[in-house]
Amino acid sequence: MTYLNQGELKEAEKLQTHVMAKTKEVHGDEHPKTLTAMGSLALTYGSQGRWKEAEKLETQVMIKTKELLGEDHPETLSAMGNLAMTYLNQGEPKEAEKLQTHVMAKTKEVHGDEHPKTLTAMNNLALTHGSQGRWKEAEKLQTQVMTKTKELLGEDHPEPLKVMGSLALTYSKQGRWKEAEKLQTQVMTKTKELLGEDHPETLTAMNNLAMTYSDQGRWKEAEKLQTQVMTKTKELLGEDHPKTLTVMNNLAMIYLSQ
Repeated sequence: MTYLNQGELKEAEKLQTHVMAKTKEVHGDEHPKTLTAMGSLALTYGSQGRWKEAEKLETQVMIKTKELLGEDHPETLSAMGNLAMTYLNQGEPKEAEKLQTHVMAKTKEVHGDEHPKTLTAMNNLALTHGSQGRWKEAEKLQTQVMTKTKELLGEDHPEPLKVMGSLALTYSKQGRWKEAEKLQTQVMTKTKELLGEDHPETLTAMNNLAMTYSDQGRWKEAEKLQTQVMTKTKELLGEDHPKTLTVMNNLAMIYLSQ
């Protein structure tokens, strides 16, 4: 996604809506190019926290892709994976898990255990386990994914850093603060180097480390990081974006705890 802040997301949405409409006119509702355009627009809705609109489009894409290419085709599995994450983001982990378990199994069959798409599917299922409080299952999957992703892409690639961040949160949820902090510090430092201080992934890493400081009662360190995150998130996404509101709430809780 080239467009990162809220204003640019709106511009992305405007362009993608136009592309989708024109592609439908030229190719019809069920052409792969139309489905790709629909999927891209759905991802932009998701980036704005508009999950219901994303879900509607992603459901259509999944159904049509299944009809055109079959249930086990990589494009179908990708569509199912996108819909599953939208379910998860709306607090529907059971629906997400059902799709993700299928996606992971079929992706392993098609691509093998160590393919990036298999590892993504495993990590997404781990996130869903975590959302249900199934931390040991999440940790097992995330540890496998982190090890394999590092081997494939190197320690400083953004993908292993994302997985490390997810594993750190799993440690944190189990009260393993020092292990979480160690990973989160690495993730934040490397993400800053790779993507820059204002990138959404960097801000996520900073937020997560701030919360781990908070969990250990280190309020001043938590407040310093979280204030930076809030300022930058407001600039990027606007005051009313769900991520901005979450960060504001996190900072408010830190203030109250002191």
